[in-house]
Amino acid sequence: MKLIETAFVILVSALALTEAAAQNMPANNKIKAEIKYTSKDFPVSDIGHKSWAKAKEVVISKYWSGKAAPPGRQFKAKLLWSDTAIYVRFEANQTEPLIISDVPNLKTKTDKLWDRDVCEIFLAPKRNDRRKYYEFEIAPNGEWTDLFIDYTGTERRTDWRYKSGMDSFAAIEKNTVLMAIRIEWKAFGTEPKAGDIWLGNLLRCIGKDPDRGYLAWSPTETEVPNFHVPEKFGEFEFVK
Repeated sequence: MKLIETAFVILVSALALTEAAAQNMPANNKIKAEIKYTSKDFPVSDIGHKSWAKAKEVVISKYWSGKAAPPGRQFKAKLLWSDTAIYVRFEANQTEPLIISDVPNLKTKTDKLWDRDVCEIFLAPKRNDRRKYYEFEIAPNGEWTDLFIDYTGTERRTDWRYKSGMDSFAAIEKNTVLMAIRIEWKAFGTEPKAGDIWLGNLLRCIGKDPDRGYLAWSPTETEVPNFHVPEKFGEFEFVK
């Protein structure tokens, strides 16, 4: 009888440990993308630079809910990293009127840029601290914004004064918008090495209500559109 009781206690303890481990695992451990290394830095405006050919293409075809978005709203992203910076290139399908400012501000960050057409990337450098992350946005007319988010408490806190020094470029073509950003590692206070994994998401806002679209590489699956769900971040691996 004593042996049975002991075995039962061991089994219950093992199950508790398994459940605790599962709760501490990333909520999303399947969505991954590679950030390929480039030995040469180049201007963000060089949207056709040969280094982009080595970057793997990430296709974003779903809304935040997980539902498929129409082809005219889907977009692709490529990511590169160098010893100096991270590069992100967006190529977005555009078959509807653009929602952008007629007089773009290209000198400073634009407040509430997310209310217009934008592509975004969220980046959390520390896997064990995913609720502290950076948000970078770029619009088809070249407007941009950069923010630091601290969601470690019950409320999301945004550092509006954060300055990354990011470079941006955008070009509107027929049925397509090309956008790119370049952010130096000093903006993060750390820099990666080959094999490191950062967390984050690739996102797009397009159109206007009542048919505004919110696309996400890693769908957040919330009841209403919400990109700020760190538990749903995918993985970005730095590859050399």
